[in-house]
Amino acid sequence: MDDTPSDWFVREILPHEAALGRYLRRVWPNSADVADIQHDTYIRVYEAAVKERPRSPKSFLFATARHLMTDRARRNRIVSIDLLEDLGSLNVLIDEVSPERRISARQQLMRMTAAFNRIPAKCREVVWMQRVEGLAHKEIAARLGIAKGTVEKQAFIGIRLLAEYFYGDTGARSEDGEMGSENEASHGQ
Repeated sequence: MDDTPSDWFVREILPHEAALGRYLRRVWPNSADVADIQHDTYIRVYEAAVKERPRSPKSFLFATARHLMTDRARRNRIVSIDLLEDLGSLNVLIDEVSPERRISARQQLMRMTAAFNRIPAKCREVVWMQRVEGLAHKEIAARLGIAKGTVEKQAFIGIRLLAEYFYGDTGARSEDGEMGSENEASHGQ
């Protein structure tokens, strides 16, 4: 190869600009950072290509972007569940988790589990299908044999009760500590 790194970059990397942008907007939680991540990716790819041209430029480009996101997520110390899920599916390791962070994460998970188990059964089922299984309201309605409006109401009530548990009690707990009431949760069933 006797072309310059700039020629190589224009020919092999820039044609993937739109795809890289879509990918970053899809997986990175803060859209304001996407341009910076894309720019930093280009810099790293170009600098690497000056030393040695990668065999698979597109793969190298996306791998570099994933590594930069992992580094940025580690630096931010705030990683959304969606981002971890996307990075996890790409076999990118986020290592070096301190024991304190593990304990904190375990405590948060236990608290979320306790809150989740306290919401009414129908709400819990709808929230699980929506947030964990990733189903749309229409799919949940079909699976449960209920109206889409009922699914929407149950999801709203379930999420509201979880938020009240985590961010402050607005009178949703009964005297026995249960969140909400069956009557409140069964509206629209």
